Amino acid sequence: MAKRDVPPRWDRKMQQRLARGEAAALGELYDRFASLVHGLAHRVLDDERAADHLTRDVFAHVWEHPDAYDPRQGPLRTWIAALTHRLAVQRLRATETAALARGGSGSVEELETKVRHASVAARADYIVQSMPAPLRAALELAYFQRRDYRQTAADLGVTEDEARRRLRLGLQLLSTAREAVSPGAPGTPPGYGGAA
Repeated sequence: MAKRDVPPRWDRKMQQRLARGEAAALGELYDRFASLVHGLAHRVLDDERAADHLTRDVFAHVWEHPDAYDPRQGPLRTWIAALTHRLAVQRLRATETAALARGGSGSVEELETKVRHASVAARADYIVQSMPAPLRAALELAYFQRRDYRQTAADLGVTEDEARRRLRLGLQLLSTAREAVSPGAPGTPPGYGGAA
């Protein structure tokens, strides 16, 4: 297991390449994380076009500020997810606040509720995408195919105890999605690795 103060080699090298201005590095980064960024942006903004724009903004920010990422704070993937989330929440707040100012329906409280719900949903998506494949497979069988732990065990070719363990761990990870949105800073999930 890697120590917290020793970032993964790929993350360090990618940051160094971006800092040198290697356009190929940005392309690799985009290929690796574009679906994550777009998915999180879409989850928060609930708008395909806005998610496309935000995806471009995230990668532009990474390109322009590669030193903003501190490899000692966690994986590059987590930092990019936090950056995406922060920018998406800012955009959602700005868009919704402008709509309220133009006389749209709703209130500031409803806006904050919408932001919190979007944050929890985005965090849950990130958790599911990031969890180990065996846990994700067990949860998908249980949730989407309505399998109990015995059927999940048979489908995965594991013992019933192992199926229960995978389901329990997966659900424990998912339960942190709601906890991650702190009431003092709506929409800022510390579980992404802190401020970006």
